[in-house]
Amino acid sequence: MIFMYKKIGVVGDKDSVLAFKALGIDVFPVVGADEARIAVDRLAKNDYAVIFVTEQVAQEIEETIERYTKQVLPAVILIPSNQGTLNIGMKKISDSVEKAVGVNIL
Repeated sequence: MIFMYKKIGVVGDKDSVLAFKALGIDVFPVVGADEARIAVDRLAKNDYAVIFVTEQVAQEIEETIERYTKQVLPAVILIPSNQGTLNIGMKKISDSVEKAVGVNIL
């Protein structure tokens, strides 16, 4: 059986994720680490191909983010919140590129 992953979701604080709704992305506002863990796990189980997580939330649920980093799907991508960036997302992208290419080209 072939599964089609087409859904995109975003997890983070309400003020940061609401704008994504206008783009047709499913938004999941959370308060606290427990809600964030539950939301990310639920999206992964419900065939979301891409899960955006704000850096501030990701900092609170590092073990959950790391678990999905080792899988092909879903792709968990860290994004800045409306409060600005912590540069965690860019660091992860840079590390991934360096791992794939053998040198940091960013």
